[in-house]
Amino acid sequence: MVFNSVQKFSTLAVLLAILISGILNLTSTGESLGWQIGFALVALTLGIPHGAIDHLVAIPATTKSKWYLLIFIYVVVAVIAVLAILHWNKLGFQLVLVMSALHFGFGDAAFIAEKDRLNEKRRMTFKTQTMFAISSGVIPVFIPLLKDTTASALREINPVLIGWASDVSPQIKFLVGFFYVATLILLLKEKRFREMVDLTLLAGLAIIAPPLVSFAVYFGLWHAMRHTSRLTLIFPKAIKEAERNSVKGSFIAVVVPGLPALFGALLVALVIALIDGKNLDGSYLWYLLVVVWALTVPHMIVTSKLDQKALA
Repeated sequence: MVFNSVQKFSTLAVLLAILISGILNLTSTGESLGWQIGFALVALTLGIPHGAIDHLVAIPATTKSKWYLLIFIYVVVAVIAVLAILHWNKLGFQLVLVMSALHFGFGDAAFIAEKDRLNEKRRMTFKTQTMFAISSGVIPVFIPLLKDTTASALREINPVLIGWASDVSPQIKFLVGFFYVATLILLLKEKRFREMVDLTLLAGLAIIAPPLVSFAVYFGLWHAMRHTSRLTLIFPKAIKEAERNSVKGSFIAVVVPGLPALFGALLVALVIALIDGKNLDGSYLWYLLVVVWALTVPHMIVTSKLDQKALA
């Protein structure tokens, strides 16, 4: 089944990233931003297509005119988000972090809920599910950015963001730690050992891997993969492939329609970076992150109903 295969893949991908980061941390290479930026660019690129068929998610059966209207509104919202983040770097960054944590966390919880339904397994209680959603979002989003090594990475891509947490970083760390421990206790009570492993791997990735690598791996190889697997339940071609017991075919059927959006996002980020003309590697990563964050705004709005239905 697609869900089981994707969960195994994302788990192994994060575990591999932890091992690679841990080994490189023992050498001088670990401090180099070159491999971190390269690694982050690849992982982010892999994650971009997962939101490219949002128009089919929002209105799966309707007229072409309504599709075009939705796509137009979607793009307009994304463009406004890009301009807002570029104009208000720090505030836009803070808002994106909160929004991303909620979107990622509840999306991950929705993935588990749908997998439980398909496997005819008893679902988590509402309290555990909610705590799992919060922890699954805040750990990969906030922890990497609160590490001592984050300043050098932020200085490379956008120095304005260095003081994003100001004087509240100790309180944020405490809250994230509280949610993590409390969620583990609830999961243990319900014997949800697989989810305990997932949450612990996310914490390990956030703590051990460099911040750029941590976020990019989570976004591209965890969140995007799991969200894509959920789309196989509603995309007609993917459903047909699943009926033929083709896990690979079902997953690819959802990925292919997203490739034009991938190339478009990469091109837009490159054009903005070339116009900027400073430190192409670092600025390109920054602008690609801006594009990804901006696309998350309409993406989160469109997929919110999908998440609510899965979690209900």
